[in-house]
Amino acid sequence: MKLLSIFIAISAFLIWGINVNAQECSGDIQSRISCYENNITKLKDSGKTLSSQIAQFDSQIKLTTLKIQQTEEQIGLLSGRIDQVGGSIDSLNTAFNERAKETYKMARVGDPFMLLAASDNLNEAFSRFIYLKKIQDGDKNLLERLHKAQDAYVEQKTDQEDLQKKLEQQKRELDSQKLAKNNLLLQTKSDEKRYQSLLAQALAEKAAIEKALVSGTNIGPVKAGDPIALVGNSGYPSCSTGKHLHFEVRKGNTWVDPSPYLQSKTVIDEEKGGNSTVGSGSWQWPIADTIRMTQHYGKTPWSWRYSYSGGIHTGFDMVSTSSDVIRAPADGNLFKSSEKCGSSTINIVYIDHGNDIKTFYLHVQ
Repeated sequence: MKLLSIFIAISAFLIWGINVNAQECSGDIQSRISCYENNITKLKDSGKTLSSQIAQFDSQIKLTTLKIQQTEEQIGLLSGRIDQVGGSIDSLNTAFNERAKETYKMARVGDPFMLLAASDNLNEAFSRFIYLKKIQDGDKNLLERLHKAQDAYVEQKTDQEDLQKKLEQQKRELDSQKLAKNNLLLQTKSDEKRYQSLLAQALAEKAAIEKALVSGTNIGPVKAGDPIALVGNSGYPSCSTGKHLHFEVRKGNTWVDPSPYLQSKTVIDEEKGGNSTVGSGSWQWPIADTIRMTQHYGKTPWSWRYSYSGGIHTGFDMVSTSSDVIRAPADGNLFKSSEKCGSSTINIVYIDHGNDIKTFYLHVQ
């Protein structure tokens, strides 16, 4: 009986392992792309386990690698067509220039009086005139072909530039996906319990925000630039990994990208490396220069833990190198709250700006 139980357990484990492993895809590039996209969809529905998360990353990395290969092939084919069009333009230019010279010479003699003077009779003069007209029509046709070839060349060069930008973006995504998988393995140490604990922490943080919306204390109106809190590390160790500001914008109680709200600013980009220019709106930034952005909104190397948002980091994580003071980015009504987050307590402030827009500030002192 004991041996039978062991056999059943091993069989279940093997079946479970097959379900969470990414299916190997074959065929042409487009068939494999479709196959891996289908893999990812199935894995997302298979339940949140460390094995399924790793399998998702593996499929995503293979998918992005194939898309890079596909884009490179498209660039190669387009480059060949551009070379052909360029050659055609050169040939048409040469032909047109040669014909233009000859047509110019004939046109000088194309004056009716000159034709009559240079011809033995009226019929000969008329024949020369008709021939000259055909030559001029041929030149017009040649010029139209040249213009079309030039337009095609410009259009294909633009397509090539767009494909090159797409390729660069795909390569950045691949680097980010590889980094995310490495971070997953590093942070979980391949331990399912550790993985589930990290997911639970993210959910606890979300629950704390939701509770703050209900139980937050109304402090009163604030103006843009007013100090509202200090950058801190509240929620550590359950819901914070270090001193930083998590800044989040919600529209209609749904998190949105803060970039369209904040003014354009150059930040030290620790997630992507180097400096980045972020923002396109009118709001002030909540902390002073110089700002270090440790995590962007959206898919990031660490956002796998936010299962409730589909793997989207719901705001900006940042610190200031000059001041811990957090200031209101726009006018509104200020609320404060302290909530349990796992075994820790997280301090949250938020501002209701009206028009169904709220901003949240997490881990404050």
